[in-house]
Amino acid sequence: MRISRTVVTTVAVVSLLAGMAGVSLAGCGSKPKSPTTTSRSATSSAASPSSTPPSTSAKPTDYTGLLIQASDINAPEAFTASPPVNNPNGQAGVTTTFSNPDRTHVIVDSIQVLPDPAAATAALNQRKGALDGTVHGVPDPIELGTGGTTVSGPSPDGSKGVTVVLFTEGKAFVELEFDGPPESLVPLDFVMDVGQKQDAAIKKGLGG
Repeated sequence: MRISRTVVTTVAVVSLLAGMAGVSLAGCGSKPKSPTTTSRSATSSAASPSSTPPSTSAKPTDYTGLLIQASDINAPEAFTASPPVNNPNGQAGVTTTFSNPDRTHVIVDSIQVLPDPAAATAALNQRKGALDGTVHGVPDPIELGTGGTTVSGPSPDGSKGVTVVLFTEGKAFVELEFDGPPESLVPLDFVMDVGQKQDAAIKKGLGG
C-alpha cells in the first residue's frame, strides 16, 4: 500500500510541533529558584544596628558663678567688671577685672579650682614664693579663708601701689590684686570687705 509523500510530510510536521510544544510547556511550568540567600543576607544587614556609638562632647564647667559682682564692691566710685574668663589657659577656674571709671583703681580677681584642698594649699604656697614679679613687700597673715596672706608695696617698676591677697576656700585658691596710685595703698578694711565677700561666694558656689 502506498502512502503519499504529502501525508508523511504532514505527520512529520505535526510530530515536530508537538515536541516543541512539550518543551515550551515544560519551560513555562518550572519555577525559578527563590533567592533565599540574598534576601536573608539583605534583611540581616538592614536589621543589624550600627556599631558606632553616638558622639558626645563634654562641656567645660562654668565657674563664673563663683565671682563677686561689681555691685559687691563698696567704694566711693562705682566699679565695673570686664567679661569673666572661664577656665583661663585651660586651668579650672575663672578670672575677671574690676575698675573705676578712669582705671586708676583696679581689682584683679582670680580663682583656681583644684582637685582637693591640699592641692589648693600647694598652689597658694607656690604663688607666695613668686610674688616678686607683682609686688615688693613682706607677707603678712590676714583672716580670710585658710592660709590668708597679704603683701603690700610698690609694683616692680614703681608705677603703682599694689596689695595682693591670697587664701584658699576648700579646693579653691583665690588671688585678689588691688592696684592703685603709687603714693597710696588700698585701705585694709576695704581689702577685707572684698575678700570676705569673695570667700562667701565661693562657699556658696562650691557648697563649702
